[in-house]
Amino acid sequence: MATLRRGSKGVRRAAAASSRANTARRARARTSGFFDGAMALLPFTDEQLHRIFLAIIIGGGVALAWFVASLAGVPAMAQGQIALLASEAGFEVNHVRVTGTERMNEQRVYERVLSQRDMPMPLVDIEAIREDLLELPWVKDARVSRQLPGTLKIDIVERQPHALLEKADRLMLIDDQGNELEPASNTRAREMLLISGPGAGRQVQALDRLLEAAPALRPQVKAAEWVGNRRWNLTFRTDQILALPQGEDEAASALISFARLDGQNRLLGGKVSTFDMRAPPRIYMRIPGRAAQVLNGGGEGEAD
Repeated sequence: MATLRRGSKGVRRAAAASSRANTARRARARTSGFFDGAMALLPFTDEQLHRIFLAIIIGGGVALAWFVASLAGVPAMAQGQIALLASEAGFEVNHVRVTGTERMNEQRVYERVLSQRDMPMPLVDIEAIREDLLELPWVKDARVSRQLPGTLKIDIVERQPHALLEKADRLMLIDDQGNELEPASNTRAREMLLISGPGAGRQVQALDRLLEAAPALRPQVKAAEWVGNRRWNLTFRTDQILALPQGEDEAASALISFARLDGQNRLLGGKVSTFDMRAPPRIYMRIPGRAAQVLNGGGEGEAD
């Protein structure tokens, strides 16, 4: 009768299993050593790392619950419970951080977000806060974000003061789009371009394009008056006035011609008080007290 020998196979299987176990232990040891080494490089204590991981886990759980609730159409009461859980876990607005404010009153920003204090983070309407901040005169743009667990970060992009707009009862600081920022003192009028005339605030960009046509003259212009809602009178720092024609192209051409004449004949700083170029290519020049005489003969005159 044949005899079955099973012992040899059993020994081989046991040896193979033992080898696999040893390999797995060595792999785990290498992985653990690599992980421990990597964690040692981080600038955090074990307690800080524990808090960070706990915040990530709780935040992820709250976000997932909120997402599932939204997809499932859970009533607002259930969503309120989720927000309450987030608040109890420390995910609520307890600090507002504002950056980017240099000229405007930062307190105006805090006043707009004061109602968000102690609000659970899931209930904070980021877009609504941004739209509210954009109503402030100085705010060109606003970036609002959550920084878990409890900080609301607001980054303000301010409008840049560009000129002064003369109104009936005050001077108003405006940006390069003509947006009114805040009232200004008369002292600022000596520092910035003064714009006046009905509807002048809507012509700020057109005025910039005009002055760019003659960059050498631009620093010498201290005031610009929008006349009859159709053309500009420029006042230089010498208090001399240049009356320009109607139309953007026509006014730019006249200003370029005046810049060329000034370069050749030094018109600015001379005796002429007014240069009238409303009927190009002619230029009429007026000297105070000699209006009845031609310029070449000792009075008012004109040149082509």
